[in-house]
Amino acid sequence: MAIGLSVVLSFVLSWIVSSIIIYIVTKFFGEKKGIGTAFLAALIGTVVYIVANMILGNGLIAALVGGIVWLIALGSLYKIGWVKAFIIAIVIWFCAYVIGFFLPTLIGPV
Repeated sequence: MAIGLSVVLSFVLSWIVSSIIIYIVTKFFGEKKGIGTAFLAALIGTVVYIVANMILGNGLIAALVGGIVWLIALGSLYKIGWVKAFIIAIVIWFCAYVIGFFLPTLIGPV
């Protein structure tokens, strides 16, 4: 039971942090959508990567397919083109990497 709860809490925390990153980055790029769209984009990104990893295995091809599908979703949700979606995604991934590097030391072991 504790393992299940730990996984759920970890997912929810990651989802919240990812959504906040997406919201801030898209606002920086002038997008008008609210936090709900950011939550949806984060959820879609997570589901896409899970499905890609389940079907294609954990590797570069799964990451590329997942990334492309997430770019399509990001572009559709925010009504932006490929180039802007790609640039926003790069900034989101960089911010998530930096925050993910520091966040575990801030909250302690989960």
